[in-house]
Parts: sequence; structure tokens; C-alpha cells
Amino acid sequence: MDQKYIDELRQKYIKSPPEGMSPKLVRSMTDSDLLDMHYFITEDDDLCDEEFEEGFYIYIF
Repeated sequence: MDQKYIDELRQKYIKSPPEGMSPKLVRSMTDSDLLDMHYFITEDDDLCDEEFEEGFYIYIF
């Protein structure tokens, strides 16, 4: 992974940390942990434009 991209992500999350995190925690994260966090925060962003299949769904919580 490009180090410049990782540094930009780190600065983004230091300025505006996810709920429950502090800038200090983001600053101390490993590059791998930072990328994992970013992936899980943004993994559903591409689903917003897609329509879901019609049908019957059961959600179990």
C-alpha cells in the first residue's frame, strides 16, 4: 500500500476520529489496523447506489 495514502487516511481520522476513538488512538494505530478500520467504515458505501433485489428477507439480530 502507498505510504502517502496511509498518511492521508491517518490525518483524516486524526482530524475527525470515528465515534468511540480519540485522535491519540488513531495516531498510535499500526498502518494495518488503520487500513482495516477504514475498510470496515467504508465497505458499504458502494451499496448506496445499487438497488436491492426484490424478495423476502429475514433479519436475525
